[in-house]
Amino acid sequence: MEKHENVEYVMLSEEQIVARTKELAVQLDKLYEGRTPVVICVLKGSVLFFSELIRNMKTTLTIDFMSVSSYGSGTTSTGELKVKQDLSTDIKGRDVLIVEDIIDSGNTLYHLKKMLNQRLPSSVNIVTLLDKPERREVPMEPEYTGFVIEDEFVIGYGLDYAEEYRNLPYIGVLKRSVYEN
Repeated sequence: MEKHENVEYVMLSEEQIVARTKELAVQLDKLYEGRTPVVICVLKGSVLFFSELIRNMKTTLTIDFMSVSSYGSGTTSTGELKVKQDLSTDIKGRDVLIVEDIIDSGNTLYHLKKMLNQRLPSSVNIVTLLDKPERREVPMEPEYTGFVIEDEFVIGYGLDYAEEYRNLPYIGVLKRSVYEN
């Protein structure tokens, strides 16, 4: 695996991510045994993790997509949820699993979970690939976490900086010189 020139170091390899995602799929299959959850991909960053996760789940499920953000083009949360694309599925009485790429401030998922709960689902759980708990600004803990990471600006495997680097096959730390200019 060749490292991109703007990556300081590779934090998590593709192999590590795939292996942990398979473990999460097994846990989620146990949780949803005998049920059919609506698995929601939070666009755009979660696409690769979402795809790997549902590909490994054995549970019968349906999928839907939302595009929400509390970020602009920068590196810090604005604290305001912007819904760019809403669900096409009625989740009333359904089990819902939100698939997220990363939780840091917690603002996006805090507001998203609150909004979805107003639609009266049976349950709402969150699985995130990455968690940065030291950055938390609101009380938000995912039920399932791939990796707890240190407070670095990470890119790759769906995560971006200004819409770039999503296609890197690993999670890498972006060089500070790229975003401090």
